Formats: sequence, structure tokens, C-alpha cells
Amino acid sequence: MCVQTSAVQDDFLRAVEIGRPENIVKLFPNSKALLVSGKVVDRAMLAKGNAIAMAANGRNTFIIRGVLRAAQRADAAVIIEIAKSEGGAKAYCAVNYWNIALHVDAICNELGITVPVAIHADHYGIKNEKDVESARVEIPSMFDAGITSIAIDASHLPDDRNLLASIALKAYVPSWASLETEVGEIKGKHGLSTKEEALFLIQGLNAHGIFPDWIALNNGTTHGIEASDQGIQVELTAEIHKALEKYAVSGAQHGTSGNSSERLRAIAAGTRTTKANVATALQMVSWGLEVNDYGNAILDESGSFIKVAGEGMCDELWAEIVAYADAKGYKPGDYKNLNLPFENKLLSQSREIRERMVKRVEDFSYRMMTEVFNAQDTAPLAIAAILKAGSGDLGPKVSRMEDPAEWTEEKILARAATLNSDKGPAGNFDD
Repeated sequence: MCVQTSAVQDDFLRAVEIGRPENIVKLFPNSKALLVSGKVVDRAMLAKGNAIAMAANGRNTFIIRGVLRAAQRADAAVIIEIAKSEGGAKAYCAVNYWNIALHVDAICNELGITVPVAIHADHYGIKNEKDVESARVEIPSMFDAGITSIAIDASHLPDDRNLLASIALKAYVPSWASLETEVGEIKGKHGLSTKEEALFLIQGLNAHGIFPDWIALNNGTTHGIEASDQGIQVELTAEIHKALEKYAVSGAQHGTSGNSSERLRAIAAGTRTTKANVATALQMVSWGLEVNDYGNAILDESGSFIKVAGEGMCDELWAEIVAYADAKGYKPGDYKNLNLPFENKLLSQSREIRERMVKRVEDFSYRMMTEVFNAQDTAPLAIAAILKAGSGDLGPKVSRMEDPAEWTEEKILARAATLNSDKGPAGNFDD
């Protein structure tokens, strides 16, 4: 844990006093945790330069604890998130959109965490008009529960419907909250995003007074276990970020678990990426499975996971999990569905076992933050941004530049018809 001087501690306490969003203050009036809008984290990474915040998918409390301990060690601003597939209404994890802030705030106070932490609702998927209608109720309920940042992901839809869905849901995201948008569903080498599609989305949003903090792309990677070496297309990402430069939108990198550390360092050094999601890797690490240096699970000759003796969960529980998965006919990519049915059994293990699960996540995350993402020492920069603004609401990075009259629904449909868009194969690519 980092040792703080009195001046640093004073800055932190002042940031807690003025920098927490209104929903967090209402939920946790006596908390000493610095839960912030993702805008604060994004600005800290930009201030350092070539730095990326870990956005850790907190599929279980071992992951949340380990990542927060790593962030404290690294003095790094961090994001704890959960995606709709993981923690939405049809969740496969016990941690969800409506309790993740409770977990994070409690653990921060218990451990004395003094780095800024954003609570992000990742991949809030919009796949049809019914989803848009339910989102009008569900999104406010998530902010009521402590979410401070959201990714409205309508990338499953055609480009025009993606844009129109985001415009329709603008009113339901607080102005102080950070917003992520997405163009191109994450499908690996299929349906890669183009700069024309990205410009269409960001310009259309700008015309309607919507200024995303991040944009996620299909830049060649996949969710879950990466079976190929296709991975992130760094040059494509840099090209799209360059095209969007005047709109000051940062990049959000999805599907990091299957990409080498070298490729992730290249994303940090050569693009405007300030947020990188780490999900599957942290699950595998917490469970005690053998992974490579960037968290992709290593399988044996039969295609099965390798449990490291003396690491992660106890060997007896792992054997029970494997038997359960075999009975269900699960493949390696299906093991994520075991989070919910085995949550209580994982929590009921001995303190020694639980601690080693947390410690493994902490050590892996600390290395990622400091040796790959260059995020160390960004917590003071985030706190400085709050103190300079006198508030946790840092506002947008840009103002409106596009003419709303040129981005009516009729003109959006006409513009979209001119795009050369390849969405790739149909299917479920959620993680």
C-alpha cells in the first residue's frame, strides 16, 4: 500500500467531499471511498499520456478486492465494471448492475482504498426497439443503484439504428456520468469497424449534444478465450482515433484477455485508448487456472483447463465444478456460466483459500497496471482534476460542432445508406 503525506491525504478527503456524484452521496453519505464518474478516470489517463485505466469486470468479490488492492499499490485510478450479460436482468454472475456499487464502496472502506474508482455499466446492449423501451426504465434504476458510467452499446444494430438508439436514450444518462459508445460489434476479424462508421456515429451524437468519453471498436479482438492470434489491429485503431481527433473521444479497448502484453502496450503507446476491459482473464486468475502472461487460459492436449495446485479455489471445489460443467456439456467458453451457481461455495471456503484467490488477482492486475497499461501514479492526476473543477462533474471535453439540422432522423437514414458497412456474421458475441 502506498504511504500518503498529510497534503495528499487532505487532497483525497477534499475530493471525497466534492468529487462524488450525487447518486453516490445519496447512497453512501458517510463513506470515505472516492467513487467517481468515469470522466475523472479518463482525464487522469489523458493527463499522464499513453496510459490506460484497467476496467475490471467484477464477476466476483475476489476480483473486486484484488483489483482494488492492486490499484492502491499502483496509485492508479481504476474502473470496476460489469456487463449486461454478466450482471443484467438475465445475469450469470451474482455481482450485477444493482449491487456492484455496494460491493465496491464496502470493500474500499474496509481496505482504506484512497484511489478514485468509477463504477461502469459495460455493454448495456440494445438489440431492438423493445430494448430501447426497457432501457428508459432500467438505466435510471442502475444509476439509482450507484452506477457512475455507462456503455450504451447498440452496435448490434445497423449504423443508423445504433445512432438513433443512443440519441433516444440521451435523457436517461445524467450529464455528470461518463458515456461509452460503440461502433462495430466485437467479432474478431469479422465486421471490422471503419473510420467512416465511427465518424458517422460520433458526428451524429455531437450534433445532438452528446459527447461520449469513449468509443469502442471492433478492431480485431474477441470476448472470452482467444483461440487465434488475430487480436487487436493497432494500426486500424490508430487510424480511427486519428479521424476522430477533433471530437476528443478516447478509445475503449474490449477483449484484452486474448492479446499479448506487447500488443496492449502498442495500443497504449500508439492510440488514444484510455480504458481497457479485462474480464475473462481475471475470472481465470481468481479461480487458480493456468494462464499465460496476459491472462489467456492455457488448455491441455484434451482442450481442458489446467488447475494450478495450491492456487485459486481449493482443488476439491474445482473438481466439483468440472464435474458439473461436464454434466452440462460445457465447453471452455461456457465456464463463465458457473459464476452464479458456485458463488456461495466459493465464498464459503477457508480464509486462507479466499485470500490466495484475491492475492493472485492483485498480483496479476498490478503487473498489468504498471508494466502494460502505464496507469501507475494516475490517482493524484484524477484527484487534481476534481479539485481544479471544484466538483466531480468535469463536463464534456468538446462542444457541439455539427449542425443538428443536418442530422435529423431522415438525414441520418440517408447518410447511413451511403456507408460501406460489413457487420460480419450474425450470432451471439456477448461475453
